Amino acid sequence: MSLTQRFPLGDAVEVDALVEDLRAEPEGGRLKVGDERVVEFLTKFARKLLAPATARRFPELASLGFFLRKGEIAKALSRLETSGDALRFPRGLVFHVPPANVDTIFVYSWALSALAGNHNVVRVSSRSAGAAETVLEALNAALSDVDSATARAITATQRMVTYDRSDAISGALSQAADLRVIWGGDGSVNALRKYPLAPHARDLTFPDRSSFAIASVRGWQAASEAERKAAAEGFYNDSYWFDQAACSSPRAIFWVGDPESATAAGEEFQTLLAGVLAEKQHVTEPAMAVQKRVSAYGAAVDGLITRISFAGAGADTNGVATLQLAEPAALPREWLGAGTFGHGSVLTLDELVPVVVRKDQTVSQFGFTREELVEFASKLAGRGVDRIVPFGSALTFSAIWDGYDLLTEFSRLVTVTN
Repeated sequence: MSLTQRFPLGDAVEVDALVEDLRAEPEGGRLKVGDERVVEFLTKFARKLLAPATARRFPELASLGFFLRKGEIAKALSRLETSGDALRFPRGLVFHVPPANVDTIFVYSWALSALAGNHNVVRVSSRSAGAAETVLEALNAALSDVDSATARAITATQRMVTYDRSDAISGALSQAADLRVIWGGDGSVNALRKYPLAPHARDLTFPDRSSFAIASVRGWQAASEAERKAAAEGFYNDSYWFDQAACSSPRAIFWVGDPESATAAGEEFQTLLAGVLAEKQHVTEPAMAVQKRVSAYGAAVDGLITRISFAGAGADTNGVATLQLAEPAALPREWLGAGTFGHGSVLTLDELVPVVVRKDQTVSQFGFTREELVEFASKLAGRGVDRIVPFGSALTFSAIWDGYDLLTEFSRLVTVTN
């Protein structure tokens, strides 16, 4: 039952030995919520992600680096301040199982848990590549940038490992955990839940979610040419990073307002989006092109859409697939292929309220006032949607995710009265 240690780099280790090491008290004392050693390490790690060469190669890592800047960390920790009889402490040992298809999400989850003072073990997929490998390299390099006491504390309490599917290993790590964090589809959540936790422990799950976008016709008409172009660029980032497989990437866009004006705005937006793809030199791989057409024609056969159009630039005429929805309720929630979007129009946001389900996570928006969005969220009343964000921010991680305040979830309260 051996595991490959990816961070800190080390020899293969048996699961029982790993658990024993992680349960031990580190030199210099136990970690606490907002521990200075963790803050120091994370800020040095963030600088490596923000290095120009890394940020150019993997733009999503620049977002991660920004999230872990010292000022952002202080802002997140400030929300944990307690008053009265309550004291806040770490939960203990946290076992993270992130998805393979969004290969940097494990860093956000782990970093917040570490900030809460927990000892952590993260299972990194053996299929990880690209950005995930760069993250692991940066983590290991950051150990050299902190003082020796901090490096020893991080090495003793934080582990990222890879192992093949193993009931024995997953079972042992689950049994040892005070909290288990499961990212991925419903199947992944159910598969991990077959491994029992200790009686006091619990799961924090992030199962299948889907997202969509809304755009105000009135807001679009009032926007400048530069603002419209920026909206298309933001939508591109939301959708094409991670091949639209991220739970927060929109799979449809609804134009809200007069139908005739909505059609004109939607067509202009599609043209601008195709232009962004040309600027980014986006290429739709053959397998993805086939996937998109199979999905589109399948939706047509099922009566969910009334029209299909493909757009792009140059040789890539398949970059944007637009599926005109037969009705708002035909909103696609499954992945149809990168760059495939349902397209609909409604007179008001109220028409979308009955369409929303608990599975819906993020609504990306353009052109609405805060008052309009607050009213929409209030009418949803918890039936679904955990985030409403501007175009370009769908993939921006927050310490509040899927309706959870993660730093709160990663810590516990002890009350003292006399």
